[in-house]
Amino acid sequence: MEKQQFRASHLLVKHKGSRRPSSWKEKTITRTKEEAIEILKGFRAKIANKEVDFATLAQKESDCGSHESGGDLGWFSEGDMQKPFEDAVKKLKVGELSDIVDTDSGVHIILRTG
Repeated sequence: MEKQQFRASHLLVKHKGSRRPSSWKEKTITRTKEEAIEILKGFRAKIANKEVDFATLAQKESDCGSHESGGDLGWFSEGDMQKPFEDAVKKLKVGELSDIVDTDSGVHIILRTG
């Protein structure tokens, strides 16, 4: 049986407890998980209120290397991503934005695109 395929974009905010607490924006990330969640809540509100487009915000603000492509992670199969991330993507309809998702990498908001 073929594995289900998904496509999603995300905006990642790392914190000092993240698996790798550094990014293209900051050599050493010192914010707490709570601070990262508050930052992400602000970003999610701006996207939900149509103040900014998801990809534009991800390009400027995401701590993931996928920021270059507006947070686009491309197509992936079941088992390719961390379980909390994958579980969140499965619950979303295409075009839907997640609530805050916590993984070993940091905290994310996810936009399902396929």
